[in-house]
Amino acid sequence: MVLTHWAVKHNIPPLALAELRALIIGEYDPPISSDAPASSEMAVQNNVRLAATRRGDRLFRNNVGAGKLENGSFLRWGIANDSEAVNKVVKSGDLIGIKRVTITPAHVGQVIGQFWSVEVKRPGWKYSGTGREAAQFKWASLVTAMGGCAHFSTGDIS
Repeated sequence: MVLTHWAVKHNIPPLALAELRALIIGEYDPPISSDAPASSEMAVQNNVRLAATRRGDRLFRNNVGAGKLENGSFLRWGIANDSEAVNKVVKSGDLIGIKRVTITPAHVGQVIGQFWSVEVKRPGWKYSGTGREAAQFKWASLVTAMGGCAHFSTGDIS
């Protein structure tokens, strides 16, 4: 039985269930680098992660890359980085996480976790359509088309 179904069965109000979830999950403040210049992408990323946490959501750094290990084997890491060819076409966001969404009254206030991806950009950035930006936009479009939430951010967490 899902926790929300149990809460409905026993007439637990949604606010009480939200408080219980917070107690179970606990407080989480992502480690933040305080030496990032205010005009940098890192400062935006720090602010976005903190704002998400304060709202009750979670965002984690999605490091993407590839390289040889000490034993000589080759390793790719990060979401949507299955191969060099895939990575040229679609690039996952800098931050990946879960956004809390309250379902309609038909679901009696049940909260679900929606997949969330944020591509962080420096303050003042504007989309110009470079190959990298196009691949990042393709990722955001894919996530959104499948019911997730994905966007570029220069500081907002939408």
